[in-house]
Amino acid sequence: MTHNTDRNLPLFERAKAVIPGGVNSPVRAFKAVGGTPRFIERAQGAYMWDANGQRFIDYIGSWGPMILGHGHPAVLEAVQKAALEGFSFGAPTEREIELAEAIIALMPSLEMVRLVSSGTEAGMSAIRLARGATGRSKIIKFEGCYHGHADALLVKAGSGLATFGSATSAGVPPEVVQHTVVLEYNNITQLEEAFALHGADLACVMIEPIAGNMNFVRASVPFMRRCRELCTQYGALLVFDEVMNGFRVALGGAQSVYARDIPGFEPDITVMGKVIGGGMPLAAFGGKRVVMEQMAPLGAVYQAGTLSGNPVATACGLATLRQISVPGFFEALSARTRTLVDGLNAAAAAEGVPFSADCEGGMFGFFLLPELPSNYGQVMRSDGARFNQLFHGLLERGVYIAPALYEAGFVSAAHTAQDIEETIAAAREAFKRL
Repeated sequence: MTHNTDRNLPLFERAKAVIPGGVNSPVRAFKAVGGTPRFIERAQGAYMWDANGQRFIDYIGSWGPMILGHGHPAVLEAVQKAALEGFSFGAPTEREIELAEAIIALMPSLEMVRLVSSGTEAGMSAIRLARGATGRSKIIKFEGCYHGHADALLVKAGSGLATFGSATSAGVPPEVVQHTVVLEYNNITQLEEAFALHGADLACVMIEPIAGNMNFVRASVPFMRRCRELCTQYGALLVFDEVMNGFRVALGGAQSVYARDIPGFEPDITVMGKVIGGGMPLAAFGGKRVVMEQMAPLGAVYQAGTLSGNPVATACGLATLRQISVPGFFEALSARTRTLVDGLNAAAAAEGVPFSADCEGGMFGFFLLPELPSNYGQVMRSDGARFNQLFHGLLERGVYIAPALYEAGFVSAAHTAQDIEETIAAAREAFKRL
């Protein structure tokens, strides 16, 4: 592909004239890795094709939703039928009930859910609900966990314990984040001291159980157990952000993974997105009836949305949930993802490249580090320049991973054994250049 025949480049220049940065979500701009972003024309199964007609094995999967791969026949049929019936009504539909019932059946911690249109909207609403239900203002979040771009959550940690966050985005006034306490992920000592300082004023602890926006970092079982214990002790709510994890790492979400080691473990509120929409704009938040009944029109916590429970999106999500609920689905997906991760580890070791990787269900991540990190500070030690080389080495060989060091990857049911083998072979060649 020459400079004159690459259609991605003129499309990017054209986009930059009318869209800030040429993209509608920042990571798509390839700013972190350099080069020209690929403008995708179509996708099918485990593959995407760009404006040049080049095929890529897709490990982004629309950042998680495409767990069945692109264009699954059952999902397409459901969406096409729903579209013929109407795009949006602004009134309730039976399918909203069916999707809510399906979600509740798969996640025992939920008794009621509210459907919304994006993970950001769900996270923002969950925080408002926690504050309304407890009558408290302060919240705890953890450095490296991304909960959407709501103002109160766009914060990072300062120095020292339980530091009130400073905004990581212009346009967020200090007073908006003054009630947000930011702690180090997996640091039990900080967590305990933060509760000792602020426990009576804390509405909730919000956490990604398996963080996917510092690549792939698990909350340890002791850390998660302590989060639950302290929330219970101080009357704060434990909010699980499963926008990325939910129905992706396990059929019951990440909370079912932690329940294996912590008997009776449940969060108080769960935030969901991505997989439950199957690629359509759809998200949700839910919890026990006594909490969810604080929402309008029953309670005083207000939330609304013109497109909430959209009939086409709910059709897509419902069809997706039905497919992933088939017995054996997650066992097969987990095995496929594990094969990929083990192969990448072996390829890196063969070339002497410091490397570590982990996975759960259909979600995976890797680092150019000899050991898996446990918090954001450790993630930041990863070699960004070498990652950029690896990214472009894979891209040149037809493998599309996230164009940023800090993003997890996703395997779908459409990825074949041959796709995994081709990916590992491409990685081996890319590692040689490192």
